Amino acid sequence: MEKQVILSVHAHPDDEASKGAALIARYSDAGVHAVLVTATGGEAGDILNPAMDTPEVRADLARVRGDELAESVKIIGYDRVEMLGYRDSGMPDSEANQDPGSFARADLDEAAARLARIILEERPQVMLTYPEIQRRYPHPDHLRVHEVSMRARELAADAGFAAEEGEKPHVVAKVYYHVWTPERMRALHAKFLELGKESPYSPEWLEGAEADYEATTKIDIRGYHSRRSAALRAHATQIDPESRNWFGLSDTEAEDAYPTEDLFLAMAPDGYRPEGIETDLFAGL
Repeated sequence: MEKQVILSVHAHPDDEASKGAALIARYSDAGVHAVLVTATGGEAGDILNPAMDTPEVRADLARVRGDELAESVKIIGYDRVEMLGYRDSGMPDSEANQDPGSFARADLDEAAARLARIILEERPQVMLTYPEIQRRYPHPDHLRVHEVSMRARELAADAGFAAEEGEKPHVVAKVYYHVWTPERMRALHAKFLELGKESPYSPEWLEGAEADYEATTKIDIRGYHSRRSAALRAHATQIDPESRNWFGLSDTEAEDAYPTEDLFLAMAPDGYRPEGIETDLFAGL
């Protein structure tokens, strides 16, 4: 039987914890080989946990965030972690965004070739990445992850590129986008209110929330939310342990409110048309 492989492509350390962590933990426990590629070191990130906002941490933020990433992936269950080696691009018009070594300013084909080489080595059937449309949080590095992921898939399938790398070409059969649906936010908001807790979601925000993509795929993560929470807490510079958004509900309460991780199936094998909502990333393969 062919080894099942999932490749996750993320922009910064901590993104692997906030997007898809429980899903990867579930598949990892089932024996699926999980590979993480992180594009940048997160050097330009703000320190969002007041307890970690010290001169020592700020002076060595790239190393600290690297250590946090190592702990997070151990918790989640990734089998391999690779850094593409670019600098965090920061937000538009920031000093970091002007750095020629930043991910947002990287040559597209050069960056995609780095990822394509990993695809050829690991030969994943499934790739998880970011969507083309990102109205909710259009970070330059997140937008670049989409562009680089799509181009890397093309390069890995190209016989000429693969031959130069001493490999046979490989087609990533299914590509999924991480999505945050208003349905999920409303369900969590309702659970806060049901329990008499203060919700981090304002009614005005919820009323105006629109999905860039509807979920085509829902993966049951019951029993795995605690791994996601632990991975988030490993990123102590980025995640405030007092955050209502991340930890206002217990793991059990959050799973009860919304027991799935949601994805959008962006690319699939010819002829594959799921009936209704998918519940398995490897369906149709």
